Amino acid sequence: MKEVQRALGDASKDSELPRNAYDKLKAMEQTLLKGKQIQDDCAAVVKKLRAMLHSAEEQLRVHKKQTLFLTHLTAKTMPKGLHCLPLRLSTEYFMLNSSQQHFPNKEKLDDPKLYHYALFSDNILAAAVVVNSTITHAKDPSKHVFHVVTDRLNYAAMKMWFLANPPGKATIHVQNVEEFTWLNSSYSPVLKQLGSPSMIDFYFRNRRAESDPNLKFRNPKYLSIMNHLRFYLPEIFPKLDKVLFLDDDIVVQKDLTPLWSINLKGKVIGVVETCGESFHRFDRYLNFSNPLISKNFDPRACGWAFGMNVFDLYEWRKQKITEVYHKWQNLNQDRTLWKLGTLPPGLITFWNRTYALDKLWHVLGLGYNPNVPQKDIERAAVIHYNGNLKPWLEIGIPKFRNYWEKFVDYDQLYLRECNITP
Repeated sequence: MKEVQRALGDASKDSELPRNAYDKLKAMEQTLLKGKQIQDDCAAVVKKLRAMLHSAEEQLRVHKKQTLFLTHLTAKTMPKGLHCLPLRLSTEYFMLNSSQQHFPNKEKLDDPKLYHYALFSDNILAAAVVVNSTITHAKDPSKHVFHVVTDRLNYAAMKMWFLANPPGKATIHVQNVEEFTWLNSSYSPVLKQLGSPSMIDFYFRNRRAESDPNLKFRNPKYLSIMNHLRFYLPEIFPKLDKVLFLDDDIVVQKDLTPLWSINLKGKVIGVVETCGESFHRFDRYLNFSNPLISKNFDPRACGWAFGMNVFDLYEWRKQKITEVYHKWQNLNQDRTLWKLGTLPPGLITFWNRTYALDKLWHVLGLGYNPNVPQKDIERAAVIHYNGNLKPWLEIGIPKFRNYWEKFVDYDQLYLRECNITP
């Protein structure tokens, strides 16, 4: 451009142009033509890059769905060692004579002055960690009573584990859920629904993992009455007034005794709220397009967590909470109010009946969120591996596994025989 400018100079007509002006103009024309071609090439490159980006995003979406499916599959699959353990323990249990099959301190099981825990689990190793970690931090273990309820398949093995590994001065009681003869489909709506053809169809008809919008709900735990026992605590413990409920994927890091002295002020359940982020509010779990839900609940209400909850069973009976639970379960027979699980009906059943505990009583997320702050974990009374990445599975988050493993005695005979190692 500068050369053309110099060639033109001050000329005002063709006769004043220098001899090389025409060559300069032709060179400029060629340059402009090249520039235009470059511009066309850029547009083509941009188009190609967009196509590549779209393809990469599509591949990422497919891989994410495949990862989700495989994670759920792994979470539902029992490792060989954990499959071996109950078989080995059951064999040992049935070799005992009847006098050796009972736990001591039977008189403590209904004493309301003691500290009672409810633990419902079919995972022997997980239950052992809950009991071990609780006792380790208890100031007076002799006042702590653990009520473990398991299923028929694991009953003998669970008893054998705690007979072989007694919890120090604490009291242990293991029950078979089938002993609760009152818990049947004519009494419990959820038990009736779990065996219905529509529920079985929802779980077992073939679907492609990548096209299944309800994949996260297709977990065997949702089909187990063990997962719903928490709604029948007054029936399970008719002589107790207060119970601390613990999930089997938690680790206790401090003495929990002070929880029994907290005044719940007429509320039924003590909870740690989880509304720090929007997806932990009611509209995340309940279907607010249904008028029954939108009319009775606030979509922005704060969610809370099961896993470590203190229950006032006296207030439960007084406020007829089990009837409230049954009412809403019946209304949700077609799963239009919520999908599955225990938290949505828990939010509904205990609506306006929760007492907020300090957040450090119960820190969540160790089973799905690798970014749980270290300081929160260290200060927590209970840490919870909620999510699919359980610490006893290979997919567990490595940096969180040690908090759980330090309460497992890998030198224990049955663990060694089943090749259960760190």
